Amino acid sequence: MITHTSYAVEPWCLRETELNLDVLPQSESMFALSNGHVGWRGNLDEGEPHGLPGSYLNGVHELRPLPYAEAGYGYPESGQTVINVTNGKVIRLLVDDEPFDLRYGRLRFHERLLDLRAGVLHRTCEWTSPAGRTIRVRSTRLVSFPQRAVAGIAYEVEPLDAKIRVVVQSELVTNEQLPHLAGDPRVAAALESPLLPEEDYAEGTRLRLIHVTKESDLRVAAAADHTVHGPKGIQTSSESSPDVSRLTITSVLEPGQALRLEKLVSYGWSAVRSLPAVRDQVDAALAGAVSTGWSGLVDQQREYLDDFWTRADVEVDGDAEIQQAVRFALFHVLQAGARAERRAIPAKGLTGSGYDGHSFWDTETFVLPLLTYTSPESVAEALRWRQSTLPAARDRARQLGQKGAAFPWRTIDGSECSAYWPAGTAAFHVNADVSDAAVRYVSCTGDEEFERETAVELLVETARLWRSLGHHDHRGRFHIDGVTGPDEYSAIGDDNVYTNLMAQSNLRAAANVSERHPDVAATLGVDDEETAAWRDAADAMSIPFNDTLGVHEQSSGFTGHQVWDFAGTRPDQYPLMLHFPYFDLYRKQVVKQADLVLAMFLRSDAFDEEQKARNFAYYEALTVRDSSLSACCQAVIAAEVGHLRLAYDYLGEAALMDLKDLENNTRDGLHMASLAGTWVALVAGFGGMRHRNGTLDFAPKLPEKLSRLAFRVSVLRRRLCVEITDSVATYTLDQGAPIEIRHYGEAFTVTDKGPVTRQVPPVAARPEPQQPPGRRPGHRH
Repeated sequence: MITHTSYAVEPWCLRETELNLDVLPQSESMFALSNGHVGWRGNLDEGEPHGLPGSYLNGVHELRPLPYAEAGYGYPESGQTVINVTNGKVIRLLVDDEPFDLRYGRLRFHERLLDLRAGVLHRTCEWTSPAGRTIRVRSTRLVSFPQRAVAGIAYEVEPLDAKIRVVVQSELVTNEQLPHLAGDPRVAAALESPLLPEEDYAEGTRLRLIHVTKESDLRVAAAADHTVHGPKGIQTSSESSPDVSRLTITSVLEPGQALRLEKLVSYGWSAVRSLPAVRDQVDAALAGAVSTGWSGLVDQQREYLDDFWTRADVEVDGDAEIQQAVRFALFHVLQAGARAERRAIPAKGLTGSGYDGHSFWDTETFVLPLLTYTSPESVAEALRWRQSTLPAARDRARQLGQKGAAFPWRTIDGSECSAYWPAGTAAFHVNADVSDAAVRYVSCTGDEEFERETAVELLVETARLWRSLGHHDHRGRFHIDGVTGPDEYSAIGDDNVYTNLMAQSNLRAAANVSERHPDVAATLGVDDEETAAWRDAADAMSIPFNDTLGVHEQSSGFTGHQVWDFAGTRPDQYPLMLHFPYFDLYRKQVVKQADLVLAMFLRSDAFDEEQKARNFAYYEALTVRDSSLSACCQAVIAAEVGHLRLAYDYLGEAALMDLKDLENNTRDGLHMASLAGTWVALVAGFGGMRHRNGTLDFAPKLPEKLSRLAFRVSVLRRRLCVEITDSVATYTLDQGAPIEIRHYGEAFTVTDKGPVTRQVPPVAARPEPQQPPGRRPGHRH
């Protein structure tokens, strides 16, 4: 996308200077606006043409049956699919009875600009109708961060060459016709008119629609109000029907005159509240927005983002594409989680319906680390959502014959939605990923209330699963058998290193937190015998290692498998899972995404430097990156072991995953984990940041192309700015009390007295590792 001539590389915005209908679905994802609660895809104001209409409310979904050729005990019975709720974006325009439709007439100018500092989407176009009338249309759109239920549009039309009569139709539209969906017909059936009407209303400039989902029984409401500015003689009327509520505005405009419409929209939904209660909910939210006014909402949005960028901005000198990409990534990850408030953060955020709108382990492992150091309030809310789903997770564990809780592989409301158990049910590492996120949050914030009220329960129930799932052998070693790690091309393995190391941390953290809060732990039935069993299992955890090769095994016996025939695999046969049976993939040495490499990042303390270098080289030759989750992890470890050019290439792949549509599915929504991975690759990779035992460690190093990297992280109410050049690292305390950090192992304290500088040592040269043929990342240097 960004390499097209119509997309400019600018540091603080994404600008499209002409409309390309061939990539309209991709641009709708990239120009999407959200706050974690409400999401609007970047569809054109007039609604058509479109790639995928999209208006989403976090958590609103429909149920559908899951297909099984053969039934099996413990298989989930129904899936969940995000649905397109009431569309409040639509503003249709007629010019002298000619519909404003960019597929007809002549489009003289069209520009869209996503302003990352202001948090708004601007659009300007000039169009000549088939009848020869030329107009200019300007619009600005936002989804409010401060007012989580509110979105809005300012829309303005003016004639450029002659007097015209305009009709503007501002609508709320439900059950829009969606593009034909290939694949599972059950999904298409679930999405076909999923909302049943309950109430429609239109009076004056106010509109409202209330619907309920057919199967999941969720009540959804949307309301809108309008302010109209223009010449005298403007006429308005309103009408409603079960799926459409409309305000019609009619005016005659002379050149130099403009008709301006400010439309404010509020949303609400509930699984338990009555129709009158949900109606009152959206009316109250709308009243608050009207009281603030359009200009007030714009000012609030800028103020919110000014505060965010002060805490979160990353500056990159030497690569304008990466500079734009990391700010684009930060903005969209913030949009995904800022106001989710005890709801999941989906893998695509609220930018599209990809992955059925499900949340995965991606959230805790990739998205939450970024937010922990930049917007920690949203992390607490995401983990409270996990806590709210513990009843379903406990039920799932019992169904699987285990103790504690088993969090789902993919879900919207906390119930398992994966119909393929080797990649879903067996991927128990999601438990440890949740635990890891909770421990990181408490370590970074010191939030003792959260630890007592949320973290203790999460850690205890996840630890119970590991102690139940694993076993001690006759020599006392603790094994966790028959599980699937992060690599989805290896399933049902014994002692997956990533799973075992993360479970080890989980077990120790649960024992520690239970001892810090014995009263809370006691209410969960924890006693000294149970915590001792957790510590015994952690201390005896089996970590497979091949002494002959001198590398860790991804799982027990993995290095003894036959190596995949990479030389005989054609470029058009990637991704492999679409061209080869999983049976064949599972029994070969081929890695879809970073697994053991991810373990070396998150559990860096479990490996020495030589092990990291050997492991990285070995698994680099097997990893095909058929997943967007891989490049950022490989960037981090490549940088750590000294392959800076390779790390830089992987940074580019993670950063431009959506901007260049590298996996050809940006049309379905953005990849939140890869976006967050841009920050991870820069901060943990080239910044060398690790957070160990409550202390920040840095081992910075820059690739040749980058002349400077600066970023900010917040820890324990302190804000630290790190600035790196090719030879010097500067640490400055922007806010808070003095903080002790380490630079290449040297401990020192940074205070408000001034910055501290340290030399960046040269990087020792190592032989470049090899990738499978044709799978090397694109060169950026």
